Amino acid sequence: MKPIRIASQPAISRAQTLHVSPSGLDENIGSIECPLRSISEAARRAMPGDTILIHPGIYRERVDPPRGGTSESCRITYQAVEPGKAEIRGSEIVKGWEREKGDVWKVEVPNTFFGGFNPFATLLQGHWFVANGRMHHRGAVYLNGHWLTEASTADKPGSSHGGDPLWFAEVGESLTTVRAEFPGVDPNRECVEINVRPTVFYPSRAGCDFITVRGLVLQHAATPWSPPTTEQIGLLGTNWSKGWIIDGNVVRYSIAAGITLGKYHDPLDFPEKPIVEYTGSEDTYHGTIRRALEHGWSLDAVGNHTVRNNVVSHCEMAGICGSLGAVRSLIEGNTIHDIHVRQLFIGAEQAGIKFHAPIDSQITGNRIFRCYRGLWLDWMTQGTRVSGNLFHDNGPEHDLFIEVNHGPFLVDNNLLLSPASLSSWSEGGAYVHNFFAGRVDAQSELGRVTPFHHAHSTAVAGWKNISLGNDVFLNNVFAHPLGLSAYDSATEPVRMEGNAYLGGAAPSIHDRLPLRIEDFPVASIFVEAVAGQVFFHSDSPWQSESSACVDSDRLGKSAITGLPFEKPDGSPAVVDQDYFGKPRALAQAGPFVSLTKKDFPANVWPRSH
Repeated sequence: MKPIRIASQPAISRAQTLHVSPSGLDENIGSIECPLRSISEAARRAMPGDTILIHPGIYRERVDPPRGGTSESCRITYQAVEPGKAEIRGSEIVKGWEREKGDVWKVEVPNTFFGGFNPFATLLQGHWFVANGRMHHRGAVYLNGHWLTEASTADKPGSSHGGDPLWFAEVGESLTTVRAEFPGVDPNRECVEINVRPTVFYPSRAGCDFITVRGLVLQHAATPWSPPTTEQIGLLGTNWSKGWIIDGNVVRYSIAAGITLGKYHDPLDFPEKPIVEYTGSEDTYHGTIRRALEHGWSLDAVGNHTVRNNVVSHCEMAGICGSLGAVRSLIEGNTIHDIHVRQLFIGAEQAGIKFHAPIDSQITGNRIFRCYRGLWLDWMTQGTRVSGNLFHDNGPEHDLFIEVNHGPFLVDNNLLLSPASLSSWSEGGAYVHNFFAGRVDAQSELGRVTPFHHAHSTAVAGWKNISLGNDVFLNNVFAHPLGLSAYDSATEPVRMEGNAYLGGAAPSIHDRLPLRIEDFPVASIFVEAVAGQVFFHSDSPWQSESSACVDSDRLGKSAITGLPFEKPDGSPAVVDQDYFGKPRALAQAGPFVSLTKKDFPANVWPRSH
């Protein structure tokens, strides 16, 4: 009788929980009784399905996950035990300051302190970065958590400038000397930190999929300038991956970008060469897109991220950005503020949110304020929906900038309350039930040719420049005197119906039967922030009704792509709810259903459903 061969059974893997605490040791087993000391050691040990619980305290390290999970249900989770109580910092404390004169103090730091990366010897530079005639380093000095401002060589600490406290660094062969202003305080008695790490949480390799980062405070990173043509390294970033959940974190004080969702490293993307704009040359973003497609860029390979309920602030490039890698992602419920407010340099990436190719992505329910620009959607905005967002106190640029896209994309139920609401250099957009308090600008862009795609795909269907027109405006409210007059010179068809114009705002000549409420007190419209809540004030409601609610049939198709307005799953788009998620029985103008005078001030943040 032949022996029976028993097939070997795979070992049953059990998800484990690893604990990390400032009181732990990296030689420990990682239990709650014997926790690890560093998050990096937990990351080294964690396998798909595992959870890393991070106990309260400050962790001074760069977390570089060596691997991710394998699916939505088998991910690796990094989670604070108490939300907001575990901090990861890219800075280190510096003592030994000596007073030079007045409020100016000096410290000498050995270059070995920085390891292989000295941010005070590294310049911020890259494509579309303009230094304004001075040097900008990636280092920073922090007093009790908040950064000081780098001085120019002509305006060193101690000079009469009347602004924020300054710092200035000089890097020698063995020492880095930092001088800084500390008005009225002794820096040796306060918490003074300097940047030493380029990022805080970022995998150095691509393909670390299905990672969750939840409830952490991440701050102080010497990030590089991250344009759409080069690898985008943020304070917290996904590299070239898919399926991340970034939920309920505080991300702040990044020299450039806060959260990054994309652009892998490609040595052919000309990081040291200037960009040749307005051509189809491979030295432009055209080449980057073609190489990405050859590299396997698709809706299934990357993206599919969820970035939800985070607070992102004090970044001098962008709060959240992503080139190519933010496809089919959900950006929801985030608070983004104080982005590029120092304006020491200029460039073409500064915004609360800046995306290239957010194909089939949903940007919904975010509050964006005190940013140089609110939301910037640049190239390949197709299948994208921007819904129920609150924009206020942004500037000098617009709440929403839509640049060189062919659509279809849907912008609905947003409150755009800054002095400049919308700038469109695109076509194929549908603007539905929004409130535009500020200026609306629109123009063609005939000198640049940009791609459009097949439905719900990254595959390029064609390339075209931008004409003025081919947009739809339905059931919006306008309170700026210029109204929609920017579209009067449109060379392509525009469809405008059911829009209301307050206090003398000007309809476009293309608007069909606009509702004009001449005596509306526009000056009564303002927002007020009180204890984390935002109230929208108006002395009077506006009432108007249109002929029908807005759905894919009414919106039609984008003229250039020939595609309908759809959800990412291919089902028809419909605008059947208001800003608060209330169902719409009638197609009233603006983002609110049936507001009366007694409903003001309206509590618009947090947005309740």
